[in-house]
Amino acid sequence: MCSLLQPPTFSRFISVRLKSVAASQSLRAKRDRSLGNPSSPDFLTFEDPQAFKVKSFWELIRALGVFRLCSFPVLVNNYSKLMTITRKVLGQRCFCMVVRPSVYAQFVAGEAEGEIADSMQKMSSLGLHPMLAVPIEEDLGESSGERRYEDNLASMLECVHMSHSKGWSKNPMMQLKITALVSPELCVKLTSLLKMEQYDLNMLVRAMEGEEVMFPGLSESENTHFLLGLQRLNRIGEASVNKVRVLVDAEYTYMNPPLSLITAAMMKKFNQQSAWIWNTYQCYLKESRNLLLDAIQTSIDQSFCFGVKLVRGAYMDKERKLAEKEGRTDPIHESWERTNDSYNGCLEIMLRLVSEKPERYMIIVATHNEESVRRAVTCMEELGLDRDADAVCFGQLLGMCDHVSLTLAQHGFSVYKSVPYGSVEDTLPYLVRRAQENRTVLQGIRKERDLLRRELRRRLKEKITGTA
Repeated sequence: MCSLLQPPTFSRFISVRLKSVAASQSLRAKRDRSLGNPSSPDFLTFEDPQAFKVKSFWELIRALGVFRLCSFPVLVNNYSKLMTITRKVLGQRCFCMVVRPSVYAQFVAGEAEGEIADSMQKMSSLGLHPMLAVPIEEDLGESSGERRYEDNLASMLECVHMSHSKGWSKNPMMQLKITALVSPELCVKLTSLLKMEQYDLNMLVRAMEGEEVMFPGLSESENTHFLLGLQRLNRIGEASVNKVRVLVDAEYTYMNPPLSLITAAMMKKFNQQSAWIWNTYQCYLKESRNLLLDAIQTSIDQSFCFGVKLVRGAYMDKERKLAEKEGRTDPIHESWERTNDSYNGCLEIMLRLVSEKPERYMIIVATHNEESVRRAVTCMEELGLDRDADAVCFGQLLGMCDHVSLTLAQHGFSVYKSVPYGSVEDTLPYLVRRAQENRTVLQGIRKERDLLRRELRRRLKEKITGTA
């Protein structure tokens, strides 16, 4: 592809690319000299139980109970089976009565618009921003036909409307899973096709706009479905541009290449003035840095703004088992330390680009890891980025790591919570998958449990003695 920018801009980007490996080392060295600890701003201790003072007594009890259950690997690893058995034993009505005030209430905003509004208003009062997530996605073998995808589109458009119209955030965001609108089976086939030939972004944009494009390698029915899926995504882009930033989630490696391609096409069409469509990069993948750098290059070549949701990743066990089964090289980094290095390296690349061109680049530091949060904050300070700048924000899941979210918000940073909503029946598959994907995090939230206990003891003491 020919670059649409002037050569000096291209040269500056190449310089960033060549220096990206050394950047992490130089920043760490500087932090060692200035702070004693390479990435620990003095004010970000995440140790103050007062971060939970806004929670009700029942919310403290519920969180402690749910987190305690999540600390048992046997429960988290078999969450899906346990939910199925419990539903059969109790019946649907009793099952909902048990789940709704406990696990559901901890991780889901609600079902009716009034419930959701109450959750959002409380979140806003804490200085947090909602990032609404419709809990709809599909994996192989779950495809349900065009009618279902059209229903999903309606739900997504309603999410755009709620995110924009309710005034819950001055810069509203929402999450999108492309497999809610395009079948996973097609995405897997496209992954294979893209190894042999690249689809031009202009061709995808034309297909989004309704042109009858024929994509090489697809059957007539597959091509028709792909066209319909792209047109559905185009409607979301048209509804959200200049209103709501749409963060496209990454999924499994066997379908990520076409998801990134589709997202790049959406960026080309809708990100001319600002980053309204973002892509997600999973830093537990060995190829994550190269994928990010290639995407930055494409944004330069195609002259569009670039938004990034940076995560560690959530499908580690399944990815490794699948790679072993298929005789492929494990796509996941061999150790937690290498994943950290990958995350922090990608983070520093993006923060440097944001500092140079905040109107062209944006990032949400989506992590529950305190060290990465500190590193991001330190890097922001070194680069002169404002805490409440629109181009850099932080993100965590609703109901988890509130001690990180609330501490950041109290110090003036822009913090979003990923907020699923819907009925117990609709959100249960989402909750099962999130429990499976985040079981390492769920089993390791000892610090948050300790802070919750300290706040609970403080309140009990206050109630008994009448003193604060």
